[in-house]
Amino acid sequence: MIHNLIRVAILLDPITPKVSLEDAIKIIKNAGFIHDQKRPDFGIVIGGDGIFSYYGRVRKIPLLFVGMGKSKSIESKAHLAEAYFNELETALKRIKDRKYKIFEHNRLAVFLNGKKLGEVFTDVYLERGLNSNCLRYKLEVKGKDFSFTDFAISNGVVITTSAGSTGYFSSLDRIKSGQSLDINSYTLIKEDQVGIYHILPTYTIREGTNEHPLRYTVPYGSEIRIKLVRKGDARLYGITRSQKGIKIREEDIVEVKASKNKTKLIKLNR
Repeated sequence: MIHNLIRVAILLDPITPKVSLEDAIKIIKNAGFIHDQKRPDFGIVIGGDGIFSYYGRVRKIPLLFVGMGKSKSIESKAHLAEAYFNELETALKRIKDRKYKIFEHNRLAVFLNGKKLGEVFTDVYLERGLNSNCLRYKLEVKGKDFSFTDFAISNGVVITTSAGSTGYFSSLDRIKSGQSLDINSYTLIKEDQVGIYHILPTYTIREGTNEHPLRYTVPYGSEIRIKLVRKGDARLYGITRSQKGIKIREEDIVEVKASKNKTKLIKLNR
């Protein structure tokens, strides 16, 4: 537990913030907290799932995720939000009264040719760029007592944590049920699992079997390696804020492993 929380950082989208910094500061001061971007006891992340994912992978302090609500149908659903912006002052008073818990979520570490690129809180994905047909790649997974290799022709592949399960990994549920806003209808990943999802594949095969995997989970701590088997315009997303992603060549090896770091989230007592 965190005690005597008084210093709070406001963490917004640096390009398109959902609210003004001044409005957010006014709310935290009304709740009896001090705005401090340099030495905060915890951070308030205001936005949608994309900005939650960003700060969740780069900040070490406990974070309170605050969504904006859904005024438009195509806006972020903010599934990870603990409260909405119009509830922020009430949420802060509950934190002041210590009516909260701090949960630690697993992160994944991402490497390119043995060099660490960074970490992800939700997901990392290799996807075809604008100048490419389907990607052809192999995906190797090694765990404590197992190993296998998948070959695939698809738009790409996603590696996701439990925090990212409502994204690509649950897309099949949304297509089948049509309940795009009902998070309870999604296939969610457990904290001790990592999800793997081939994006719109035209073909997959697990080496040495007749299986054609689409999505599945493996134990957290498994080592995952991805390599193109044919040249293509492949981009790695989720590890950088660049919309162009990181270009992956045929000779490159992408590795995804467990991270020693955790994302700390503030959860209000219900």
